[in-house]
Amino acid sequence: MMLGGAGMLLAASPAQAADVSYATECIPPPISGLPAVQGTTKVQLTAPAEAKVGDTVEVVWKTVEAASKNPDILDLDKDTVKPTGTLKLGGAATGTVQMEGPRQNPPIPKNSAMVLPDMKGTLKLEKAGEITLTPDAYKINVSKPISTDTKCTPKETVQPGATIKVTDGGGSTTAGGTTSGTTTAGGTTSGTSAGGTTSGTTAGGTTSGGGDSGGSTSGSGGSGGQTDFPGKEVSVNFTCTSPGPPDIASKVTINAKKSGGSYALTVKTAKGVMDSPAALPAGALKPSMDVTIGGADKGSVKVTGPANAEPLEQGKPVDLADMTGTYKPGASGKSTLSPGTLTIDVTLGASKINIPCKVKGSATPSLELDTTAQQGGASGSATSGSTGAGGAAAAGGTASGGLAATGAEDNGTLRALGLVAGTAILLGGAVFTFTPWRRLRGTR
Repeated sequence: MMLGGAGMLLAASPAQAADVSYATECIPPPISGLPAVQGTTKVQLTAPAEAKVGDTVEVVWKTVEAASKNPDILDLDKDTVKPTGTLKLGGAATGTVQMEGPRQNPPIPKNSAMVLPDMKGTLKLEKAGEITLTPDAYKINVSKPISTDTKCTPKETVQPGATIKVTDGGGSTTAGGTTSGTTTAGGTTSGTSAGGTTSGTTAGGTTSGGGDSGGSTSGSGGSGGQTDFPGKEVSVNFTCTSPGPPDIASKVTINAKKSGGSYALTVKTAKGVMDSPAALPAGALKPSMDVTIGGADKGSVKVTGPANAEPLEQGKPVDLADMTGTYKPGASGKSTLSPGTLTIDVTLGASKINIPCKVKGSATPSLELDTTAQQGGASGSATSGSTGAGGAAAAGGTASGGLAATGAEDNGTLRALGLVAGTAILLGGAVFTFTPWRRLRGTR
């Protein structure tokens, strides 16, 4: 079948409707942390019994019975549920037909059957013979209280739900069918920046830096000396606590700008480090990190980034904003700065979720500085990272675009962040569960 959607929709002969039932497994949104739902889906397919080569026909998928009920937890509002699905073609055709329904449903009370709108798809016929239509996987999107998807797949061989007898003409058959609506393709965002190399001699000493990973940048911070100190990009593995993902692999760079006896820090993470688990409004997601201080000095410095300035689309890559703070040395000598615990805060209204992600193993220092102890410095303690008068400008040795893209290992992480407003949503054929944040803290 060739991709259809153009031309006249035909029901060339009286339409046929048949029910088909199959065992189904529905995977709840990752944000819920809940197990899969096992149930039975019953579908009625409507399609013309006969048509001619060249016709474009419409197929209707009616969900007679969803895999589960809406439990006795939350009521679903009117017009918040939207299904999409796939039909498999067989017989004289191969490929699939994409099905889509409107966001249209009556209010669905607690502990009642799920009511899904009909899905439709179109198919252009280009080869004579009998074509079978078989229901396959489907997805249920619920838009409130946040947008979430539940993916349902058959757990047994499904029988065809309709057959179209195509007469007259010939030709070849290719994958066919399009949704009656539109599909927005997902994408990824990536960016790169070179580590950069700076060298020179100043009255206070010398500075040096390189673009290779695994090392550190060092320089003199003496009076009249270098003020910008670019760090090196280092690879870091993080392990997150529930409800976060098990692991995150990212790149991190720590840059410093000297101002008086202190340093304004700028911490950059990888572009597209995660996919947004849900549609989040502007200002909902905010990163922070505890930069670990080693060498001559000890302790940590907290750096924070601004919340997302634009709304986040579900499934689209998310870049964490640069995090800034001020490091006041507490000891004299060569001190190192390394990535530490990364924390993601998600806030909606008065509800907030805090997800700490600790460094797995040990992190390679990104920056080494020749420090001079300052009164009230960081040695042996954790300090707050409010940005000082020196600002938080990135060091000149790094490109403005941020770090190199880390590839597929960064995508699909932190999906659990969508568990906002204290609500975990499970739609296994639409199951909802409410979990207060205080209970989530107890499961850690």
